[in-house]
Amino acid sequence: MARIKRAVNAHKKRRKMLKLAKGYWGSKSKQYRAASEQVRRSLRYAYTGRKLRKRDFRRLWITRINAAARINGLSYSRMINGLKKSGVEVNRKMLADMAVNDAGAFAELAQIAKNA
Repeated sequence: MARIKRAVNAHKKRRKMLKLAKGYWGSKSKQYRAASEQVRRSLRYAYTGRKLRKRDFRRLWITRINAAARINGLSYSRMINGLKKSGVEVNRKMLADMAVNDAGAFAELAQIAKNA
């Protein structure tokens, strides 16, 4: 049986890893072993970061809604509860956007929540 040489495949594998490590500092972008360790770690961080981003944005929206609700004489929890009771289905992202960009409409929603 003929001997199998892996030179081309090994080079491809290493080139792919070093391409992913482009822009890293020092040996992490030059040496294969350091680069592969860093790329693996970076991909793991990226995966975690995609999950954390959703939490971070929700926290930001809630903070903005709370601030705007307090200007209108409500707390965040009373605002959300009032909107649910009155049957207004607006998600937190839209509420936060209204709080920042359209204070008048947000004040109307706050009034609806107060009355509920």
